[in-house]
Amino acid sequence: MEEEEEEVLCYLDRVLEEEEEVFDYGDGELDPITPRHRQFKGDTEKGLEMKKLVLSGFLASEEIYINQLEALLLPMRPLKATATTSQPVLTIQQIETIFYKIQDIFEIHKEFYDALLPNIQQWDEKVTVGHLFQKLASQLGVYKAFVDNYKVALETAEKCSQANSQFQKISENLKVKGPKDSKDCTTTISMEALLYKPIDRVTRSTLVLHDLLKHTPKDHPDFPLLQDALRISQNFLSSINEEIDPRRTAVTTPKGEARQLVKDGFLVEVSESSRKLRHVFLFTDLLLCAKMKKTAVGRHQQYECKWYIPLADLTFQTLEDSDSCPSIQVLPEHELEEMKIKISVLKSEIQKEKKAPKGQSRVERLRKKMNEQESWLLTHSPTIPFRIHNKHGKSYLFLLSSDYERSEWRESIQKLQKKDLQACVLSSVELQVLTSSCFKLRTVHNIPVTSNKDDEETPGLYGFLHVIVHSAKGFKESANLYCTLEVDSYGYFVSKAKTRVFRDTTEPQWNEEFEIELEGSQHLRILCYEKCYDKSMLNKDDNEIVDKIMGKGQVQLDPQTVQSKNWHMDVIEMNGIKVEFSMKFTSRDLSLKRTPSKKQSGVFGVKINVVTKRERSKVPYIVRQCIEEVEKRGIDEVGIYRISGVATDIQALKAAFDTNTKDILVMLSDMDINAIAGTLKLYFRELPEPLLTDRLYPAFMEGIALSDPAAKENCMMHLLRSLPDPNLMTFLTLLEHLKRVAEKEPINKMSLHNLATVFGPTLLRPSESEHTKGQHITSASDIWSHDVMAQVQVLLYYLQHPPISFAELKRNTLYFSTDV
Repeated sequence: MEEEEEEVLCYLDRVLEEEEEVFDYGDGELDPITPRHRQFKGDTEKGLEMKKLVLSGFLASEEIYINQLEALLLPMRPLKATATTSQPVLTIQQIETIFYKIQDIFEIHKEFYDALLPNIQQWDEKVTVGHLFQKLASQLGVYKAFVDNYKVALETAEKCSQANSQFQKISENLKVKGPKDSKDCTTTISMEALLYKPIDRVTRSTLVLHDLLKHTPKDHPDFPLLQDALRISQNFLSSINEEIDPRRTAVTTPKGEARQLVKDGFLVEVSESSRKLRHVFLFTDLLLCAKMKKTAVGRHQQYECKWYIPLADLTFQTLEDSDSCPSIQVLPEHELEEMKIKISVLKSEIQKEKKAPKGQSRVERLRKKMNEQESWLLTHSPTIPFRIHNKHGKSYLFLLSSDYERSEWRESIQKLQKKDLQACVLSSVELQVLTSSCFKLRTVHNIPVTSNKDDEETPGLYGFLHVIVHSAKGFKESANLYCTLEVDSYGYFVSKAKTRVFRDTTEPQWNEEFEIELEGSQHLRILCYEKCYDKSMLNKDDNEIVDKIMGKGQVQLDPQTVQSKNWHMDVIEMNGIKVEFSMKFTSRDLSLKRTPSKKQSGVFGVKINVVTKRERSKVPYIVRQCIEEVEKRGIDEVGIYRISGVATDIQALKAAFDTNTKDILVMLSDMDINAIAGTLKLYFRELPEPLLTDRLYPAFMEGIALSDPAAKENCMMHLLRSLPDPNLMTFLTLLEHLKRVAEKEPINKMSLHNLATVFGPTLLRPSESEHTKGQHITSASDIWSHDVMAQVQVLLYYLQHPPISFAELKRNTLYFSTDV
């Protein structure tokens, strides 16, 4: 248990004159466990008594916090005094950076404490404290300034410690006074640990506000004030959440060692050839892999330790180090896609049931089912290996969905390993104490699936994100550099685009635009790599990226920022490197509108029969040329048709085809293959009506829903025969091409299902008509609507069908109503 928590509990013991634990601010839940407390739960008078207990506990921890801030300020004054002498320990600038805003924060909390104390000493039901918490919340701007400076303060303190032994001694031995009634006079704590206290404090204050509201009657004058304070605090916390390095105060084992939790998260471990979801905790001296224990209903959840490795003994294993690493079983992509569709259907059903009377019990059942399916997806989708090894024992394999996470874990561990670590061996009792403390200390509370989110939480963005990667600077040496873009989808991150490699430079200028499809996404990540051209460095494992990560960064996709019509420019800072990019978002209903071209002389936005008649061809030239080029040099490309091409390249090709440029073949041979694939998709997307026509769309939807195979075959073949000849010839040409692409699935990772997902909505989605004008997407789950899924299923049906010949179709006359 943390020292300060012990002090809070001791203080409460004195207040309550009993020796039983009352609450735990580690996870923010007030949990009275004594019979005396249980009997008055829910009663207004006793609720106010509970409110007093919550406030008493918070006041005790506030006293400890003020003492900690005072301990930080204590060396500041003598350090300032020496700064103007001939032998300064630190410069004025260094002092102001390290101790930035500490004095202001101290004064805010001292004033708050002095105002709160008499209210609790003279407690009765009329006492109001909401205005004090409201005032405290209104001063969080000081904390924002502190947080913005926090990393610089830590780095400055660390550099000063390395450069000046006198300051190092001061910063490692700061004395914190105990509470007034405490037997222990002082405790020793490091400056680094104390500088984290203000960040930790805002979280704790927010948890206390939750508890106070729980035990404040709604008609009490405090209620609206506490609500307002909570709203301000929560907004503040969400705004700084991405900026801080989550760390917690020390856990003390029976041996008296102090260790801190540096990072934790859910990872998939390959254990005994099967995938297991684990919660992994990185402490300052060891890595601990745990799983949630099954507990009886109403009991506190607990972790069970599967294994741990002291960081002093931990190494990162590569394939060359061991031949005994378990092989990675990768599921076919279409199984993952099918699961996404099932989850989307469940989301739609949940939304409908919420609106229905008496639908609540069914909502719970659907949520449970969705949770199971999302957890399955989360467990089976990662493929990037992260191998770690105990020098004196076993090796372990985790699978991650992104190289971003792998480098984060690796960097966090390597940073800790730079310190002089001693290999620790924990006794079974020590291990049990540490593992049980994990539940309180964890910073990642839930498996990242949407069924674990509150309905009020933002559902993420559905549609298309346009991103221009402009340039990067801050590289110390010339290198071959490129960037990849990732967005989150269904709880994990997916790589969506890649810039070209800019050769031998310290300031790459890509200026490349990408269109990225979003499925409930909330974050965009940019990773910067140095390209490795050394063949001897190639790794045998398909999933291992041999290129070196130079930096990585993440931005939140805030709907207000990105949904404006204008480009929003931003910079991601990563390890001293700055990548400049712009982005804007288009919702799916807007981006999928078909707009006929005003110029009928081109090919984009022009009816297919007009183009084929003008060209005197059966299949438009643009379709034939793009297919030929993809089959010539793109059929082995990983993610062909799924990875975005550079938007400017696609626009250049579009202009060339529209004006029938003579150099089109030269352009195609020089152009990046993803841009050519993107041009083909854009052509079909911009047709004034879909390739499979507006007229036949309702019949395709009905045909694919038929359950009798013979009836379905009869209907689906009849519908093809009903298409105009240019549409049918073009569709059959594309169909055979996509089948040839899918034959190379082991290399390009594009299955028939993947290709159907990419092309289905593009080939079938109706033009905007009277039927669709009145339909607006009301919620995120409507995006993967039954219509979109049916569009995917129609194309998949034809892709899985034996070869279909134009002549054979036209020759066969089936007895089927022509009144479609």
